[in-house]
Amino acid sequence: MTQIFQLYVFILAGFIGFFVISKVPPLLHTPLMSATNAISGISLVGAIVAAGGQYGKVSTILGFIAVICAATNVTAGFLITDRMLAMFGGPKKTDGAK
Repeated sequence: MTQIFQLYVFILAGFIGFFVISKVPPLLHTPLMSATNAISGISLVGAIVAAGGQYGKVSTILGFIAVICAATNVTAGFLITDRMLAMFGGPKKTDGAK
């Protein structure tokens, strides 16, 4: 019964997350992306604990997969945030130009 309840909470959280994120106006995407990068960083720390915690072979394998996914998410998130912020920056100065 506990596994069914956990699956129910997971599915409900997925739906709520989807609907909350889809209602965000485009102006707020950059700050939201930075916040999700911070959350992904926390997930990365948890994944490292799960992978190296000596809880069992399955936990180590799933933790390793979680580390890869979270690290990819953090890296891509910061690259996308940097690119979005560059779009809002002013023109870049070049040497010799006044």
